[in-house]
Amino acid sequence: MNVDMDTDDWLGCPTPLEMYQHQCALLEDELIQTEAMLRKARANVAGLVQMNDLLTTEKASAEMALKEALDRISAMSNEASENLSFRPIDLITGQRDDLLRENQRLLGELRDLKEASASEPIRQAP
Repeated sequence: MNVDMDTDDWLGCPTPLEMYQHQCALLEDELIQTEAMLRKARANVAGLVQMNDLLTTEKASAEMALKEALDRISAMSNEASENLSFRPIDLITGQRDDLLRENQRLLGELRDLKEASASEPIRQAP
């Protein structure tokens, strides 16, 4: 019995040339897919670079606006310390005082009404 048989001529078995051609076709498909993924990745990177540039310019403008606001606050603070008055605080203090006076007036009216109702005689129904 001969165990070392040559299997190249069996029905349905590919020849070495057919195996190489098949492997070549698989590699070509993989290369095409890789190129498509690379194109997509490059487009994504370009978009990210553009977004980064936009964010950098927006950050710079926001930092500039913050610096200007801090300078204005500093100037207002210096101005307020010079005349010992800060306008928004003065407005709030005035409103608080007005509300306090109104509250005291209403409490006085309520107290007067309670005293007046307590001093009236209770009438009985006939």
